[in-house]
Amino acid sequence: MLSAFILGFFLDWIEITLIVLPLIAPVISSLGVDIVWFTVMFAVCLQTSFITPPVGFALFYMKGVAPKGIAITQVYKGVIPFVLLQLIAVWVVFQWPRIVTWLPEVAYD
Repeated sequence: MLSAFILGFFLDWIEITLIVLPLIAPVISSLGVDIVWFTVMFAVCLQTSFITPPVGFALFYMKGVAPKGIAITQVYKGVIPFVLLQLIAVWVVFQWPRIVTWLPEVAYD
């Protein structure tokens, strides 16, 4: 997860998904980790990394649609509460995997 988080600083989600997931999914599956939970954790980590400086792509998208007087440092400062909320979400999903796996089990069992 940490490597996906760090890669999200510099690469787009398509590249990370196409390069990293095929390499680690078989290992994760063979370790007995629920693949649905892992996929959600992976997606939430990527989403968090896209709003995290130094190269968070979403920050540059926000800067592009912001009014002319808004500096990129203001965007960086403005995103801090959202990064904290995302990190809390990562922690919650990590601590209580049933939050993620309950609905698919009900729907597909």
